[in-house]
Amino acid sequence: MQMRRKTVQDVMTRAVVAAYQHTSFKNIAQIMIQRGITALPVICDGRKVIGVVSEADLLTKEQHKDDEKRPWLESRHDRLSRAKARAVTAEELMTTPAITIRPDTTIAQAARLLDRHRIKRLPVVDDQNVLLGIVSRRDLLRVFARPDEEIREEIIQEVLTRLLMADPEAVSINVSNGIVTLGGTLEQRSLIPIVTRLIAATEGVVDVIDELGYVDDDTTEAAHRVPRA
Repeated sequence: MQMRRKTVQDVMTRAVVAAYQHTSFKNIAQIMIQRGITALPVICDGRKVIGVVSEADLLTKEQHKDDEKRPWLESRHDRLSRAKARAVTAEELMTTPAITIRPDTTIAQAARLLDRHRIKRLPVVDDQNVLLGIVSRRDLLRVFARPDEEIREEIIQEVLTRLLMADPEAVSINVSNGIVTLGGTLEQRSLIPIVTRLIAATEGVVDVIDELGYVDDDTTEAAHRVPRA
């Protein structure tokens, strides 16, 4: 059973502000302040993504202003940080290779990638690494802003009617603040965990409260016993 899951292309921002390789340090800082963003993809000709410049990359210049030069005591991380502190263009500042994402990636996969790398935004690229958009943590949270009635209607049409071919009249569905409460009776007990799992996977659902009953308990040993010939 496959549900149509929302993907990055459903929520990403398509009007992307980017920096070119030779964009100056000051220009990058101005763009970030004016646009209220924390990172910029760096692109070359053809809008291919070659790196990302973040606020942290810019702040290395301030961080190392009063440093005493002791190269023999520096770690590799310190050397790279000091090099960024001397940078004056996007190409010198950027972190490369950039962590990017494809537009057909699911919302759940995108959230895991952002969390794993502790970043707030990801450039969205095609199979040629051409910039298509940007997806942020805030974009991913949009699914939880769906109206309760919209979530309820999707559960009825997508889960009960299309996937399970069940009678939607047999199940009562109440959605409040994204929390789905299920009541009513299903024909078979084995359907209950399937229904709750599919509903929990519906975009915007915060939690599922299962109050479902059943007519036939097909999960018992007797129900699965093969009669002897």
